[in-house]
Amino acid sequence: MTQETKARWTMRTGVLLSAALWMLIGVAAAIASPTAAPVNIDPPTITGTARVGEVLTAQNGTWENSPTEFRYRWLRCNGGGNNCQLLAADGRTYNVAQADVGSTLRVRVTAVNADGATNARSEQTAVVGSNAAPLNNTARPTITGEARVGQELTASEGTWTGSPTSFAFQWQRCNIDAITCLDVTGATGRTYGVRLADLGFRLRVQVEARKDGRSGTATSAPTAVVQPTTPVTNARPTLRILKVTFLGARIYVRFRVCDDTPRNLGILVRETRPGVRPAIRRFATRVPPRPCGAYTRSWLPAERFRGPGRYTVTLRARDKSGLTSLPARRTFVR
Repeated sequence: MTQETKARWTMRTGVLLSAALWMLIGVAAAIASPTAAPVNIDPPTITGTARVGEVLTAQNGTWENSPTEFRYRWLRCNGGGNNCQLLAADGRTYNVAQADVGSTLRVRVTAVNADGATNARSEQTAVVGSNAAPLNNTARPTITGEARVGQELTASEGTWTGSPTSFAFQWQRCNIDAITCLDVTGATGRTYGVRLADLGFRLRVQVEARKDGRSGTATSAPTAVVQPTTPVTNARPTLRILKVTFLGARIYVRFRVCDDTPRNLGILVRETRPGVRPAIRRFATRVPPRPCGAYTRSWLPAERFRGPGRYTVTLRARDKSGLTSLPARRTFVR
């Protein structure tokens, strides 16, 4: 081998060794540090109890590309975990505050490495509860006064745990059997003036106790049946329809009957529609008027009375002697 050939061989060998060395250095560098920002595999989670005074802790979740740092930001959301607002809290733990009551919380975790940063967000917590004593009713509200047209009733809120700071009142009319009760529109004061519309009903009051966004509700026992200002004396019963409501095909009729004899009455119902044969229904009051009583009855009209068209319902009350009230009727075009 000539001297020139040896020199060329030596040069070629050096070049190959140098290239191999640089390749090894590049592989080592690629192994030593990632070439992409972190990627979230399993989302962050939150441990702890969502209640005022408790501490929640963010768990990072699972990440690829070797994050070297994690950052945290807490969010307050609505009950479904939406409409979230960023909070100032940016540590791994969060102290649940009174302002969080009724909301849910999430945590946003940011994973960081030399090539970038990536966010991932946890699922929401349960709705945050209060650590304050609950507002529980231990002695139900009461009503004082005489249940008679023209008189005034007064509500007492009853006894509660949790030291309520305010109370709200809603008066209700109940049928004579005290099963069906409906709010009296606008009757939201502690006192209530008994009016003619209450005749034959029982009255009760619903009380809501309130404190710091918390509330509890309790209802009084119903009063005696509201009496008229003067005694009822009639040769035959009287009947008045107060309200008729349709829920789907079913009809609900609320009516008042007055009679000077405290006995149950028969109620006669006649349904009519042009061009079809009428229908007759009969039922009896389960609680006698004393002397007046408010009642609700419902039934499903026969198929021939349904659908669009004119429909009339007529009610009469019949006492034990066979005397019948004048008819009361309502007509509807459906």
